[in-house]
Amino acid sequence: MGGLAIAGPSGLLAWSENLRLLDQRKAQLAELEAERTALQNRVALLDPDHADPDMVGELLRSQLNVVHPDEVVIKLEE
Repeated sequence: MGGLAIAGPSGLLAWSENLRLLDQRKAQLAELEAERTALQNRVALLDPDHADPDMVGELLRSQLNVVHPDEVVIKLEE
């Protein structure tokens, strides 16, 4: 019984490993929550009832490869 308390999966030796994993999971959760908030903002800007013109223009340019007649396109090599 004493061996399990020290070397078991939830024993004293595994305690620091569990704390490290908990810290990693908390950091990952914070990152995912920030990404979720950014995506919620983009969805709100694309609402069909009142879409943000800047967001619509950005999507048109990136996905349909269109520009305004008075714009200049500069191609950069990758």
